[in-house]
Amino acid sequence: MTAECFLDTNVILYAVSPRGNELSKYLRAFEILDAGRFVTSAQVLQEFFVNATRKITKPLTVVEASTWIEKLAVRPVVAITEGLVARAIVISSRFQTSYWDGAILAAAEACGAPIVYSEDFNHGQSYGTVRVLDPFRPI
Repeated sequence: MTAECFLDTNVILYAVSPRGNELSKYLRAFEILDAGRFVTSAQVLQEFFVNATRKITKPLTVVEASTWIEKLAVRPVVAITEGLVARAIVISSRFQTSYWDGAILAAAEACGAPIVYSEDFNHGQSYGTVRVLDPFRPI
């Protein structure tokens, strides 16, 4: 399971709910999803569900969020395994990130994705074999 990029939750959330005057982020997120060359993880799908149904400006219904998850799961989804948890702990300790960010990086590494698209990390920073890019950052 190798992919061009791994998607963090925030990228997917922009695709379902443009925030205020952030139409450009909505369009960019939609472009990334539409290209279909991404991988995500069970953790990201869980976070997406919680945030999409409770924390965005106009929450999705459970049915709407479930439909999005079904569409996202057509692409490979990295499972949460004991090995992934152990690797996430190592990564979070090595790079001084939260466990949850370590799990994102571990999942991207596990599926061979060289890039993680996220707003939640330092743009351009490499974490072992994975580099994080903010896809919404102006060029």
